[in-house]
Amino acid sequence: QVQLVESGGGLVQAGGSLRLSCAASGRTFSRSAMGWFRQAPGKEREFVAAASWNSINTNYADSVKGRFTVSRDNAKNSAYLQMNSLKPEDTAVYYCAADRRSYGGSSSATDDYDYWGQGTQVTVSS
Repeated sequence: QVQLVESGGGLVQAGGSLRLSCAASGRTFSRSAMGWFRQAPGKEREFVAAASWNSINTNYADSVKGRFTVSRDNAKNSAYLQMNSLKPEDTAVYYCAADRRSYGGSSSATDDYDYWGQGTQVTVSS
């Protein structure tokens, strides 16, 4: 059974930082793209960042460029999202996602991801 488990969320003041982790189990994703999405209350799930299987290609939503950094450790079957200079509008549930295909790119489309975690809450206070 494939599982993606996010951790690292919490409450932080505006301007602060958090590092989210995503640990995958049940199969290896070392040859698959992994991404991060978020969903705020009353809003649709939106793309945040993604990394290709070898991290050569990364992709970011305009709203987080320059503040967030996506990375991965294929040896640990894990992905990370370093979030700096957090803003209240970053408040959301953050989800990790993984593509079942091999050698995919850093897609921003939810339909390109087959496995999803349960999410971790990030709350940024003003």
